[in-house]
Amino acid sequence: MSTAPFLEVEGLVRWFEGVRAVNGVSFSIAAGQVVGLIGANGAGKTTTMRLLATLDIPDRGTIRLGGIDVVENPNEVRQRLGWMPDHFLAYKDTTVGDYIDFFGRAHGLRGDDLTRRVDEVIDFTGLGELVRRPMDKLSKGQTQRLCLARTLLNDPEFLILDEPAAGLDPKARLEFKNLVRVLRERGKTILISSHILSELGEMCDTLLFMDRGVVVHHGETETLRRGTTTGGTCIVDITVDGPVTPLSEWLALRQGWKLVEERRDGARAEFASAEPAQLAAELRRLVTDNVAVTDFHRQDRRLEEAFVEMLRDPQPIPPKLPPVLPAAEEKSS
Repeated sequence: MSTAPFLEVEGLVRWFEGVRAVNGVSFSIAAGQVVGLIGANGAGKTTTMRLLATLDIPDRGTIRLGGIDVVENPNEVRQRLGWMPDHFLAYKDTTVGDYIDFFGRAHGLRGDDLTRRVDEVIDFTGLGELVRRPMDKLSKGQTQRLCLARTLLNDPEFLILDEPAAGLDPKARLEFKNLVRVLRERGKTILISSHILSELGEMCDTLLFMDRGVVVHHGETETLRRGTTTGGTCIVDITVDGPVTPLSEWLALRQGWKLVEERRDGARAEFASAEPAQLAAELRRLVTDNVAVTDFHRQDRRLEEAFVEMLRDPQPIPPKLPPVLPAAEEKSS
């Protein structure tokens, strides 16, 4: 049985008029994994996803999907992937059913195969009651489900979802999360870009952070939650009986502690070690110093905090690469 990654990205570079949108990106994804792609606006996420989806060509680097080179064999790769953009335009005078049927035919489906597959994706995305509704009359959540239905028509092995939950209300986000969970159970490999980090943490096996065109972290969600990326620190939630001031003052003076968030009944604080014995010693010291502690427990780091902290930590940027010459100029030089 092969252990090779399903998706392999090596040294990916993409320039736009001298701007390094993607600058030496490398990562791999195993078959069946769900990976979250995170980064501030302009970090290079969408450009990276467009390169993976064969919608753009890298200036340097390689992308292999299931061992197939994406640049050399784009048509073969397109049969194995599904791309869900962050937005798409609705067609006028087109119903939901007609829209899905059109894209099914665009994928080469005909006859019974077309009917069966259209029915399957409509049923999976819960669009059965909307097949006769004009697609430009759908809610945001219904529109996202329609876009997912279109993405699934060719039964892709690899799904690239760009901000699929953006603008959805809580109910629609929950519905979409459930659809992603089912796709994962069916063995799909999924790359999801989102600004809703808490939801990515619930859905994803690993998280891939990008900043200024480079990957600054790729690892398990729980590693970030535990804070091991910052040298083994941990977050502790402390509740007190009475005023919070004694606790805040204690944290400010005690070596190894940093106040993260003060609350009405306590605080969240970061401690320089995650060792249970050292945490126990700090709790004893709190009690000895007459801080009225009623609850003291280690808490997972919020993904938003890990993300902000990672961007605050200076990351090495690869040296500036020379622009790529057109093929004609390379031959003449």
